[in-house]
Amino acid sequence: MAKENLKQRKKIFRNIILSLIVLFIAWIIWGNITIETDHFEIKSPRLPRKFSGYKIAQISDLHNAEFGKNNSRLISILQEEQPDIIVITGDLIDSNRTDIDIAYTFVEQAVTIAPCYYVTGNHEAWARTQYGMLEEKMTSAGVTILHDQIISLEKNDSDIQMMGVDDPDFSGYDEYSFETQLPETKNQDDYMILLSHRPEFFDSYVEKNIDLVLSGHAHGGQFRLPFIGGLIAPNQGLFPKYDAGLYRENGTHMVVSRGIGNSVIPVRFNDRPEVVIVTLTRDEA
Repeated sequence: MAKENLKQRKKIFRNIILSLIVLFIAWIIWGNITIETDHFEIKSPRLPRKFSGYKIAQISDLHNAEFGKNNSRLISILQEEQPDIIVITGDLIDSNRTDIDIAYTFVEQAVTIAPCYYVTGNHEAWARTQYGMLEEKMTSAGVTILHDQIISLEKNDSDIQMMGVDDPDFSGYDEYSFETQLPETKNQDDYMILLSHRPEFFDSYVEKNIDLVLSGHAHGGQFRLPFIGGLIAPNQGLFPKYDAGLYRENGTHMVVSRGIGNSVIPVRFNDRPEVVIVTLTRDEA
C-alpha cells in the first residue's frame, strides 16, 4: 500500500513538473508572437501649448518580422492608436535575411495612417545595396527619411523640431562622433525631438540639450530578468544601462523601444515585442 502511494505521489509530481514545463514553453512562445503597446507621457514646459496631446507612435527593429499577413496586427495597433506621426527608428530590415517586400508593404500601409519619419539602423548599413532599393521605394511611398538633418513639425501655426541621424555603421563606428554628425539646430529655443537608433549615446544627447530622444537597437536586453532588466544588448554588452523604457537626465528624456523583431538571437525571454506610443504634454507647473 505504501509503495502504491509513493508511486502515485511520484506520478502526480511528474505530471505537475511536465505541466509547468509546457506552460513555461507556451508562455515563451506567446511572448514572442504577440505585440505589447506601451504608453509614455513626456511632460515639458518647453513644449508649445498647441502640441500638448501630440501623439507619436514608434516602431523600431522590425527586422523583417511579420505579425499577421502583411503585418496586419501591427498595422491594426497603429490604426487604433491614431497617432499624429509614426517614427521608425532603424533596423526595419535584417541584413541576414533581407526582405524588401515585407519592409515596404509595412511602410506603404503605415503612411496611410499618419506621416512617417525614418532613420537608419546598423542593419541598413550592413545591407547597403538592398537598403538603397528600399529607400527609393520608401521615399516614393511618402516616408520622410532623415539623414543627419532637421525638419519642422507644424500644428495649428505652431512648430517643434525633429532631427534624425544615420546609424554610425554608415560612416564607421570607430570614427563616429555624434557631436560632429549632429546638425546645428535651427532654433535653440524650440522643443527638439531626436530620432537615433542608438541609445548608448545618451550622455551626448543630454549634452546637446535634446528634449526627447526616441531610440531602439537594444532589443530590450533580449532576455529580461526580474528586478534586473535586460541581459545583453548590442554595443552595450552584459546588463546594458539603456535597454528599454524611459530615461531622464537634465531635462532630456529618452525612450528606448524593445523593438519588434529579432536578429542574431531568434528568441526573446520575458521581453515581448513592443510598439511605443509617446504623448507629449505641456507642463504648466
